[in-house]
Amino acid sequence: MKAPSFLSVLVLLLVGVAHALSSSGSRLLVVTDDPTQKGKYSKFWADLEGRGFSITFESPKSDPALTQHGELNYDHLLILPTKLKALGPALTPQLILDFMKKEGNVLLALSSGTTTPTTLTSLLLELDIHLPLERDGLVVDHFNFDAQSAADKHDVLLLPRPGPLRQGAKNYFGGDGLLAVPRAIGQTLGNASPLLAPILPAPPTAYSYNPSEESEALEDPFATGKQLSLATAFQSRNSARFSVLGSAEMLEDAWFGATVKLGDAGKTKTANQEFAKALTGWTFKELGVLKVGHLQHFLRKGSDSLSANGTEVADSELNPKIYRIKNEATYTIELSEYSVDHWIPFVPATSDSVQLEFSMLSPYHRLSLAPVRSTSNSTIYATSFILPDQHGIFNFRVNYKRPFLNNVDEKNTVTVRHFAHDEWPRSFAISGAWVWIVGIWATVVGWLGFCGLWLWSAPRDEKRIVKKRN
Repeated sequence: MKAPSFLSVLVLLLVGVAHALSSSGSRLLVVTDDPTQKGKYSKFWADLEGRGFSITFESPKSDPALTQHGELNYDHLLILPTKLKALGPALTPQLILDFMKKEGNVLLALSSGTTTPTTLTSLLLELDIHLPLERDGLVVDHFNFDAQSAADKHDVLLLPRPGPLRQGAKNYFGGDGLLAVPRAIGQTLGNASPLLAPILPAPPTAYSYNPSEESEALEDPFATGKQLSLATAFQSRNSARFSVLGSAEMLEDAWFGATVKLGDAGKTKTANQEFAKALTGWTFKELGVLKVGHLQHFLRKGSDSLSANGTEVADSELNPKIYRIKNEATYTIELSEYSVDHWIPFVPATSDSVQLEFSMLSPYHRLSLAPVRSTSNSTIYATSFILPDQHGIFNFRVNYKRPFLNNVDEKNTVTVRHFAHDEWPRSFAISGAWVWIVGIWATVVGWLGFCGLWLWSAPRDEKRIVKKRN
């Protein structure tokens, strides 16, 4: 067997290094002002590097530039808890929002033990995420806590991994095991924004309070129960992602696989490492990313339709610009979902479906698209329908927006015309017209019969009648 050349090996190595598991890039900036934090999260960094991320550590004081000449210097941003009151001129709320407008992704980790900089508080308010006004807002739960490490303060919450969070949403964060959430800052979310979704809601018995003022704990808590979110997801309209983790300690080595005890139950290992992988995977676009492949619409004429496998078209023009009213049209769209490091066929969550709208100013049809064929990395959805009896400018539109999935909004504009003068059906082809056709021909036949009878009926001879009388 011939040994591979040095050039071949070098090319393979470069391809392997350049390959990033994230669908949007591998450049990750970590902002921290505490050098010891790098050692606390060694397993977390090793997991990210093993997934293909190139990590750069910077202090806020070094003024790291997120963009340069209008282009991103980094694809993702991770902000760890800091003791600074502000993050400097390079990390203002406006610059971080501009970073997101260029489709950069942000993960913000908070901790009750440190003061949240005003920069981050203002940034979260822009996203309709609210933090406690107190400096040391802390979430506690007297029923769901670790009996070993928080037997007195009850500030290390033990929660099951979250199930489906919204109808129609995929669950990327669920699974088996308990999550240890130590010393968390709870967030409350605005009700008006459809872009927000809780990832890890607090249990009904949890509440947030200021531990330095124990007397106010039960009188005026910041929020209680399901009002609190311990981890929050925000996805902008351009599909940039922003996640807030209320407990940065969840990512520390000490809580990856730690032994915890909930009430009278036996000891168990935490699932923090798996949850951290899912959280960063979603935030950094390794999960929940949809891609549109082939998109087609065409006229269906009798046998000219989808073949048995749902993709082939016989003697029909693909994506025509003009249709006629009452035509039967077929629409197909190919969807793929990115899963960690490759594309897979997209399958909606249970009780959900991809829908097609055929609309002018408002939809004339809203139809569910059915899967007709799957390939190794995509699913092809299709539907057929009769165009409305209305001429004008119409749109084929797939507007699929679901929590934890990037937005899909595909629109194709077509013209729908009237029947041409030679396209109307003959009257004898319309069964409802048979009565009138019979009436018309009966009138014609009766008129002709009357005319014939009139013409062939001889008048009386008056002279002959007079002679006979004489």
